[in-house]
Amino acid sequence: MDKAAAARRIEELKREIARHDYLYYVLDSPEISDEEYDALMRELRALEEAYPDLRTPDSPTQRVGGMPVDEFEHVVHEVPMLSLDNVFDLGELKSFCDRVSRALKEEVSYTAELKIDGVAVSLIYEDGVFVRGSTRGDGRVGEDVTANLRTVKSMPLRLMKPVSGRLEVRGEVYMQKKDFAELNAQREEEGEPLFANPRNAAAGSLRQLDPSITAKRHLRVFVYQAVNAVQRGLKSQYEVLQWLKGLGLPTQGTERLCDSFDELTKYIDEWREKRFALPYVTDGVVVKVDDLAKQEILGTTAKAPRWAVAFKYPAEEKRTRVKDIEISVGRTGALTPVAILEPVRLSGTIVQRASLHNEDEIRRKDVRVGDYVWVRKAGEIIPEVVRVDKEARREGSPPFEMPKECPACGSSVVRLPGEAAHRCLNRSCPAQIKEGLKHFASRSGMDIQGLGEKLIDQLVEKGFIRDIADLYTLSEEELASLERMGKKSAQNLIRALEASKNRPLANLIYALGIRYVGSRVAELLAENFGSLERLMEATEEEILQIEGIGPRIASSVVSFFRDEANRRTIERLIALGVKTRLERPALEKDVWRGLRFVFTGELERATRLEAENIVKSLGGQVSSDVSRKTSYVVVGKNPGSKLERAVNLGVKTIDEDSFWRMVEEAKEG
Repeated sequence: MDKAAAARRIEELKREIARHDYLYYVLDSPEISDEEYDALMRELRALEEAYPDLRTPDSPTQRVGGMPVDEFEHVVHEVPMLSLDNVFDLGELKSFCDRVSRALKEEVSYTAELKIDGVAVSLIYEDGVFVRGSTRGDGRVGEDVTANLRTVKSMPLRLMKPVSGRLEVRGEVYMQKKDFAELNAQREEEGEPLFANPRNAAAGSLRQLDPSITAKRHLRVFVYQAVNAVQRGLKSQYEVLQWLKGLGLPTQGTERLCDSFDELTKYIDEWREKRFALPYVTDGVVVKVDDLAKQEILGTTAKAPRWAVAFKYPAEEKRTRVKDIEISVGRTGALTPVAILEPVRLSGTIVQRASLHNEDEIRRKDVRVGDYVWVRKAGEIIPEVVRVDKEARREGSPPFEMPKECPACGSSVVRLPGEAAHRCLNRSCPAQIKEGLKHFASRSGMDIQGLGEKLIDQLVEKGFIRDIADLYTLSEEELASLERMGKKSAQNLIRALEASKNRPLANLIYALGIRYVGSRVAELLAENFGSLERLMEATEEEILQIEGIGPRIASSVVSFFRDEANRRTIERLIALGVKTRLERPALEKDVWRGLRFVFTGELERATRLEAENIVKSLGGQVSSDVSRKTSYVVVGKNPGSKLERAVNLGVKTIDEDSFWRMVEEAKEG
């Protein structure tokens, strides 16, 4: 294919992929399978690799292309990003509407929108192409999180309709309930602190200095404002939302034009319970004067607009009784106490269980069987016991004691020094095997489509699986014999298992379930050791050489691979065809072996990822931090603190032009 034909095909693929992103992430109505979507992306990447100068910032291949940064640049908002005043009951909302009517000397219409509990952002498009995104910050100065926002797949990198000049839109980045629950479950298994709610999780994810971490958090965005919309010929907030939707920007779609206070009340009452069925958290209703010209007349205070207010639904806590405290066993053998509750309706669902986390947490709250407790859903998702009604406690109620034996296998339970959790150390414990299989098959692991919890339970209970390697020995006949598994479902799972053998090395390392090894650490291990076989023989000292990995992780990795049962499982995985090597850029020449490069600032002639791959193709290494082992710090535009550290350590710094001259000399030499 010549360059002209490649350019045409690249544009076709970009439009097609953007359309499928919109269908999948915004409308939740996909037209093609994941495999067909992946094929389109592979074709686009291949063409862009063949013709690098045809790669543009709005290409879907550039959603995750940035290297980690030292710190975020500051962004001054030309129009301040104000927060909203809150009202907490209908009386306060009526007072707001009355003030608006008195100020304008007339009754007005309002647009009512559900309030998303997320992180406010500004998105800027130039001639329809996304160029910059920032957080609210203090309202006047925010942080540039452009690279992280590019990873948000519901946000278009190019608008579906042409828009000339500069367009700034504002919205809310959020995390869906299921993604929040999965993230916290993963963090708990890895011994990391939990996020309190989806908003905190979204904020923490958006402010990661490494965009690849943000990309794994599955953030989404809703937009609700166009700055200076009147200049675009728009006259009302309701019209703005329809216009934004027409551009392919994700809007919430629950807005309603209300011509009176009574209609606002009906909207608020309608969503009071119905909101809990949404896949994301909403904590109120935003009420805005609909007419944009009247918004201008009303103006703002120093902190908030006078033409809008947020009605906040009250936090929901209910009293119920603890019928029992049961113990669940996780994949690492951790025993988690769970309160079994008399059913109570919270946030739109019936709650009957709430995790008590560990013995220390039970002691702190002093939860006992038979107690009456107040419960709520953290972030409208995860049930938790808030406090005990001790006045209602029956006399003589004994404190809860953790069991001395594992409830799943009867093995002895220990609490290791420095840990909060009690653990079953029996690696053959069926409960651990089930949880380990769930982790192995998860989206961040081997991503085995169709291998759900109920199927895993059957496979373990019938003795078909005793460790993860047994997955790859399953036959169609065995699978088809299970409940709710016909021949077609069995064939699909066999195909999914076969496909999972080719997952990236980082996914495999994560899937093994090594304590403290999350997806980011798995990537570092894959990148630095290149194969599972090499990692298995690594010493703690070698692992500690990797920037970003500390003694606790290094010790855990070495201990895992010293275990003979683990080694036997891995040897079986290799024999069964699971890929255990990292796919690296082709090595053109080995002239930079022993050289370590660090990049800081913006490069003009290539993305960071492209420059990094060139270094690797010449045998060099790339690091995210400057140390005495660094050979060169390549300094682009607007460098960060890495430049200062390089100067302090006496590390050689070069500009981008010098770097490219070194590349040319290395290739010619």
